[in-house]
Amino acid sequence: MTPAELATLIRSVLLDAVAAGEVDLAADDVPLPRVERPRQREHGDWSTNIAMQLAKKAGTNPRVLADLLAARLDAAEGVTAEIAGPGFLNIRLAASTAAEIARTVVEAGPAYGQNTSEAGHTVNLEFISGNPTGPLHIGHTRWAALGDALARLLRASGADISTEYYINDAGSQMDKFGASVLARAKGEDVPEGGYPGEYVAERAGEVLEQRPDLLELPDDEALAVARDLGYRAQLAAIRRTLDHFGVHFDVWFSEKSLHDGGAVDQAVARLREQGHVFDDNGAVWLRTTDFGDDKDRVLIRANGEPTYFAADAAYYLSKKDRGFPEKIYLLGADHHGYVGRLKAIAACAGDDPSVSIEVLIGQLVNIAGERMGKRRGNAIDMDELIDWLGTDAIRYSLARYPADSPLSLEGEKLREQNLDNPVYYVQYAHARTRNVARNAAQHGVTRDEFDPSMLDHEAEATLSAALGQFPGVVAHAARLREPHRVARYLESLAAAYHTWYQQCRVTPRGDDPIEAVHHSRLWLNDATTQVIANGLDLLGVSAPERM
Repeated sequence: MTPAELATLIRSVLLDAVAAGEVDLAADDVPLPRVERPRQREHGDWSTNIAMQLAKKAGTNPRVLADLLAARLDAAEGVTAEIAGPGFLNIRLAASTAAEIARTVVEAGPAYGQNTSEAGHTVNLEFISGNPTGPLHIGHTRWAALGDALARLLRASGADISTEYYINDAGSQMDKFGASVLARAKGEDVPEGGYPGEYVAERAGEVLEQRPDLLELPDDEALAVARDLGYRAQLAAIRRTLDHFGVHFDVWFSEKSLHDGGAVDQAVARLREQGHVFDDNGAVWLRTTDFGDDKDRVLIRANGEPTYFAADAAYYLSKKDRGFPEKIYLLGADHHGYVGRLKAIAACAGDDPSVSIEVLIGQLVNIAGERMGKRRGNAIDMDELIDWLGTDAIRYSLARYPADSPLSLEGEKLREQNLDNPVYYVQYAHARTRNVARNAAQHGVTRDEFDPSMLDHEAEATLSAALGQFPGVVAHAARLREPHRVARYLESLAAAYHTWYQQCRVTPRGDDPIEAVHHSRLWLNDATTQVIANGLDLLGVSAPERM
């Protein structure tokens, strides 16, 4: 029995009591109870505070309501309940009831863990959005890991998700990048304020391959060609890096297209119609202070040039027009000031910022004190990280911490092949389950029969309970936008499996006969295989067959 199934049973019992007149509540007042594991195993398999939650509304004492529920739950097959404290219900499941989860998992396969908690939500999820003037660095890598994991979690929870990369391909930085590429093509140093990294020379070589006549062109034309082709080459390099990292976007959105297509001017006009645009000293302003911003923002400068903020407003309206009532932005630690501005844009556009926009701010990440900054040419690039540590180690390590916590990674520890390395620990558990399954097949242990009542060892009860928690963990992580909850869950599941492996054999010893318990344990083993694989997939991490 999964926690969701137990919660449904408790609610059903409550509704029966309401229908019988034993509890003074309306059916609509009875929620789906929250079921949790007790902190101390001896207190039972699961616990709920539903009696305490509803007692006041029902006009009764929590323990009285809990006693009534316990009596009704005891009548259900495979379930016993007892009252604790001021009205907690501690629930124990018979071995056959608890271990039935193995069949549920195996039969569901890759779908186990999927849920509908986010159904009905249509979301645009934007992350990374690095400038196409250089390679992705370690800061982008953190957002790549977290953003992709969050997208997977939301999809697994029933949301309609579109992932998007905003290409910052407008503005002066593109001119500086083009000038840097042209200088390298000429064999010269980059101009002051340009981009000195070695990758610029690589982009210059690629541009020369496409336009061997580059250096023969007039200066203005040569700069335009270097800027355009250099940009295209750098964006292609970014795509290759993300593909190598297992991150794929549904939409690549060009900032330049907003300007070229007139979307910025249209956005200003639309916001003016809403009554929030005003003119002052020759500039065009958006009155964002009406919606909590610390100051009003300039949309169009007095010289007629649009600001970055104008592009932000046009981009927000584009997302809205494309049918995304909910928009999630994943931004770096230096973008705290953007939160109020973006919410003000949403409000000025006539939306409810608490619903239409959500901004997640990530903190800095570094490796052993290395400093980053592609303008200095000493960035720790994502490609370098992948070559050094591997995609699995990076994605898992970045996903197992909350986004809002500063993070320092020790690279050499992530390369270690031992159980002190969290990603190795979880992947090893998966590989061990596969080795058990291979040994079972060699010795004739199959899943042709399953008797969950045989799985009555304490380690089996613990492992079964851990397997049952997975769908709830996925839903909770999606709701809170916290992929690290999946990683930490996998580590606890791996610990439960490793303990079970040491105490419960799937394959008989020596010439001992194969018994029903061995067949049943194979189901539990294979259920663990499936849950670990499903959880790792949500993080974009592989589940190896052997290690």
